[in-house]
Amino acid sequence: MDIPKDQIATLLDGGLYDSAQMLGCFLVSSAASNVETNLYVKAENMVLLGDAFFGEKEFKRALNMYKQALQHCKIIPKQNTANSRTSLSTSNRSSSPNSLNISAISENEVKFKITLCHYALNDYKNAIAEMEGIPSKARTLKMSLTMAKLYRISKHNRAAIACYKECLRHCPYALEAVTALADLGVSAKDIISLFPQTPTRGGRPPSDHFDTSRWLQRFVEAQCCIASNDYRGGLDIFFELLQRFSNNAHLLLEIAKVEAIIGKTDEAVLHFEKARFVDPFVVTYMDEYAMLLMSKSDLSKLNRLVGDLLDIDPTRAEVFVALSVLWERKDGKQALVYAEKSIRIDERHISGHIMKGNLCLLLNRPDAAVMAFRSAQELKPDIRSYQGLVRSYLALSKTKEALFAAREAIRAMPQSAKALKLVGDVHASNSLHRDKARKFYESALRLEPGYLGAALALAELHVVEGRNGDAVSLLERYLKDWSDDSLHIKLAQVYSATNMLSESLSHYQAALRINPQSEAAKKGLTRLEKQMKGMDPDAPEEDEDNEVEDADGDEEDTELLHH
Repeated sequence: MDIPKDQIATLLDGGLYDSAQMLGCFLVSSAASNVETNLYVKAENMVLLGDAFFGEKEFKRALNMYKQALQHCKIIPKQNTANSRTSLSTSNRSSSPNSLNISAISENEVKFKITLCHYALNDYKNAIAEMEGIPSKARTLKMSLTMAKLYRISKHNRAAIACYKECLRHCPYALEAVTALADLGVSAKDIISLFPQTPTRGGRPPSDHFDTSRWLQRFVEAQCCIASNDYRGGLDIFFELLQRFSNNAHLLLEIAKVEAIIGKTDEAVLHFEKARFVDPFVVTYMDEYAMLLMSKSDLSKLNRLVGDLLDIDPTRAEVFVALSVLWERKDGKQALVYAEKSIRIDERHISGHIMKGNLCLLLNRPDAAVMAFRSAQELKPDIRSYQGLVRSYLALSKTKEALFAAREAIRAMPQSAKALKLVGDVHASNSLHRDKARKFYESALRLEPGYLGAALALAELHVVEGRNGDAVSLLERYLKDWSDDSLHIKLAQVYSATNMLSESLSHYQAALRINPQSEAAKKGLTRLEKQMKGMDPDAPEEDEDNEVEDADGDEEDTELLHH
């Protein structure tokens, strides 16, 4: 009794993998009379059963089926299969182009299915080996994109760039290829040159094509700006695109993420909220939004966000990072469990590694923090991973390593004021190098005058060196444009140190008006109250200076400052 093959194909097309799997077992075990035909039919049946396993995410079972099918395929004499009326993939579900040589195309299709199984099992080495067995001319767009991702994961960047470029030659609208090429350092001009030019007879492209290619070119330029840390340039283009594509959830999320990077927290929160209003079920970047809400101590919004995310899709890495953020203040160990779960779901999810690193620092495990931040940094240079590395190494009193990580950040992000500040932070940890620290903080502020972190660090350096007046004038300059609790807290601390207690009190109160949950403001206020009563507020113990021999440091730092 034969099992109808078209029935399993119908089940697979309908996504009914459980039924397809059961029927597939009958199909594979049924026998046909002719031995040669039997081999071919058996191979075809195995692919169908493999598809059912793959649909059920049983990747090892699928892999086993596809490999067996490929073995059968190799045994069949080529001349017979070339005349065969059927192919290893049912025509309506195949991603292969039509060709006379059915056997070759079928084999390539099965090899690609094997690749996808290896990919799903994180076995990238075997996935690449399988893909390389498919001739480049036979690769579809999906195959090229998969190959590019595999090369990128395996850090074969030149090969990845070549494959992503091939994707854009196939289809200029493969936007993930655009983003990847920008991240890999390819210039906007080079990416745009890959787009097919289709001018009319008069030599000019039709107006609608020109209009389309124009926004696409601007999108490429925005991605390249952001990849090279020109965040303001990227933002300008995104806003320009948003005027044409209003309420575009993707653009709103990209804008919010960039604003978060450059410290425009309030604007980032507004854009994340707008993206959620446009698309209430979006999960992308919602962990970044959760981190922002925590930085603003907006726990009620954070609670609502995490509840919504758990309802939308509790299997996504972003959801577990958001859970980790929520638990950070309540229970660091539980928060760490959630961060590690996010990494198990997606080992390439950068914010999961960064969250893990921050929690390890919080739990006084700087060695584990170093490993987490390194994992994040290897995936993609992100200023937060470098900041984490510097903090971790300083916690371990490894000043040389901290300096190396900070310099690495400058090389990766030469236009980043945050990277310059990092080198300053390392020097500030050593009383002999405070003059160097000041130069780096000042350089960061020249590059980005609105960078509050560098202003606060420079003010702290003024205080440590007894220049309280300089600290006050610097901070008050920023107060004109910034409503930020950390500014008020720093001013309150300076005034407290110079015994100007009423001024200190008013700034602590201002900080709490901006952020009622601020722990630093609450602690400072408690300390100030003791001071006002004439009690010793028990000044915190200063960390011992980390002395470091840095023979070649002066020369290298000077070079970085002039970069």
